[in-house]
Amino acid sequence: MSQHPGGEHYEQLEALLRDEFAGVHPPATVARCVQAAHHGAVEVIGHAPAGLVERIARKHLRVLATAAEGRG
Repeated sequence: MSQHPGGEHYEQLEALLRDEFAGVHPPATVARCVQAAHHGAVEVIGHAPAGLVERIARKHLRVLATAAEGRG
């Protein structure tokens, strides 16, 4: 179970993104992107709605996948 600052739990979000990016990113990368998305939202707007965290994390994961493709 991933708990983020402020006590938010994103197990369902992480599971969704792990499935979506299976074979592209390891689970630890997905968890770090969710954590980074949470932190960034809190820093910018003062709170981290789950939908916003999901959108930010998905964008991070897509960008990382694109960058990895470019190196390959």
